[in-house]
Amino acid sequence: MRGLNQKVLKSFTSCLPYIRMASCILLVASLMMIDRVGAGEPPRNLPPDLTKLSIEELMKIEVATVYGASKYEQKVIEAPSSVSVITADEIKKYGYRTLAEILRNARGFFVTYDRNYSYAGVRGFGRPGDYNTRILILVDGHRINDNIYDQALIGTEFPIDVDLINRVEIIRGPSSSLYGTSAFLAVINIITRSGQDLKDFKGVEASAEVASFETYKGRLSFGNQFKSGLEILLSGSYFKSHGKHHLYYGEFDAPATNFGIADNLDGDKFYNFLSKLSFHDFTLEGVFHSREKEIPTASFGTIFNDPRARTIDDRGYLDLKYDHTFSNQFNVIARLYYDNYYYNGDYPFDYPPITLFRDFAWGQWWGWELKITKTLFERHKLVIGGEFQDHFQQDQKNYDKDPYLLYLDDKRDSTVWALYLQDEFEIFKNLILNAGIRYDRYSTFGRSTNPRLALIYSPFEKTTFKLLYGTAFRAPNVYEFYYQGGGNKSNPDLKPERIQTHELVWEQYIGKHLRGTASVYHYKIKDLISQQTDPMDGLLVYNNVGKIEASGLELELEGKWVNGLKGRISYAIQQTKNKETGETLTNSPKHLAKFNLIAPVIKEKFFVGIEEQFTSKRKTLAGREADSFFVTNLTLFSQNFLKGLEISGSVYNLFNKKYSDLGSEEHVQDLILQDGRNYRVKITYRF
Repeated sequence: MRGLNQKVLKSFTSCLPYIRMASCILLVASLMMIDRVGAGEPPRNLPPDLTKLSIEELMKIEVATVYGASKYEQKVIEAPSSVSVITADEIKKYGYRTLAEILRNARGFFVTYDRNYSYAGVRGFGRPGDYNTRILILVDGHRINDNIYDQALIGTEFPIDVDLINRVEIIRGPSSSLYGTSAFLAVINIITRSGQDLKDFKGVEASAEVASFETYKGRLSFGNQFKSGLEILLSGSYFKSHGKHHLYYGEFDAPATNFGIADNLDGDKFYNFLSKLSFHDFTLEGVFHSREKEIPTASFGTIFNDPRARTIDDRGYLDLKYDHTFSNQFNVIARLYYDNYYYNGDYPFDYPPITLFRDFAWGQWWGWELKITKTLFERHKLVIGGEFQDHFQQDQKNYDKDPYLLYLDDKRDSTVWALYLQDEFEIFKNLILNAGIRYDRYSTFGRSTNPRLALIYSPFEKTTFKLLYGTAFRAPNVYEFYYQGGGNKSNPDLKPERIQTHELVWEQYIGKHLRGTASVYHYKIKDLISQQTDPMDGLLVYNNVGKIEASGLELELEGKWVNGLKGRISYAIQQTKNKETGETLTNSPKHLAKFNLIAPVIKEKFFVGIEEQFTSKRKTLAGREADSFFVTNLTLFSQNFLKGLEISGSVYNLFNKKYSDLGSEEHVQDLILQDGRNYRVKITYRF
């Protein structure tokens, strides 16, 4: 039932006005601060005489690090991809509530919300109703995409409380050479906090927030690092939102359907738990998240304004990791894990008679990974690894409740194993060749081999060029293979989707405080899995039919200053087309522009965070256009007035802009109106 109906550019001269505008804004705003390596701790930890440091010392400070690009820590300028890092400090001062909001503000990303799930698009590609299957999400290196829909959860359905995020690594481009399926357009690696972060405050942190639409959330966390070496983090969160009381959909404006008004059908609630136990080289991490969302849109042709329409998503895992570096620079990481996923959808239909259609999915799997990293001859950093996954439960079921009628009761299992190899070869001090390849073997469709090459050249100490090439694949998921019933039929002969990407990246440090990035990319997708109507029987079926071609340019300027002022501005222009028809893809904005600024009002105590987001027109499924829009968010954040106390207030969509996101195949609505101005107040206290 879910997702029922699912060259380089010839000239970039049209971008110049935007570049000029970006430069002017940055100069007028006097942006930016030099951040610490990696996670971006508060600026008070930086040396007071920072401006007197040499260029070499400055470079060591201002270059952030990333782990997910190569499966080891490295400077972002040496990573074989275009990388952004969003820190915990930014998450707080911009008032981000979900991973979807974090991604919405990243260069080249856009997010669609259909009042049930949030969907991330990147570099012009965002299929309406696709469950983020072409983006891989990791938490501390653990794969979050499930084994039924291959779904990456990013809204309130994301299993980790954003308060527990230390940093978010956004790694653009294909990464199947390391991660296999779904690392298609991007990899998002979330690094969570540790118990050590809380030990200075006797280990306890509590947070409470109140927001518009009768929204409440609470969190209680405990963390400590003991003299024995044991480190612990325990955290639980609860969220409940009534949602908007009345949502109007003109497509249902008739007396029989409450004149198009969905009453009290936007509720959302979740609870989650995270635990991390670390002792020397071992870390045990456990996560459980359960979310229930009411559906006001009457998707899939269900009865409008019926309170029984809802979805439930449960996601959990246990992950045991061993990480040890021997004295000869020989690092071993071994991982053993168990995952589960559960989905239940209730959909009221009037066939007639009126009955409740129930849709289920259960997934369980376990696996292991072994990775060895070794530096050889001082110039080669070699990574070799292997993985195995046993998906011992991949079940789908649906039926009418009363009168009972079973449509689907499908029980499956599958296995995957893989080997990968990567070498970072320092040809010269300023020239690095990064080459990797991975071989995957699936019990369902066979094998897939994917390489990645990166030539990274730094002709000057503050200038880096990256020439990138890579391929990736997305394996057909169990839902696309075997789902049937409700007007659908299965297709077990599906092949994986494949993408080939070329990219040129220029990263430039400007003076002491600014860093600019320019990226030109071109990619081709073939064997795109798309849902179609079979003319022989009128049933919906997934087939390999699409060929996509896209080109784009991304520009970003970011900076940080020792007094706490920091920000970034980005602009992306992209063109994504169906190669066979020449038509622009649906839900593919040509222009994206973003401006973010954190300004200190009282040094180290009071900050203002402001965001401006622009999204250009997008083609809808019905061939119409969703209007372009600007959205402004404002957050006031205070800390250190009282030890351990943080208070923030946020206004989202400050100017109450009316805008809509696209509906999917399952919606009657071509456009779905988004929230206007809304608020949140949050208090966090460390005991």
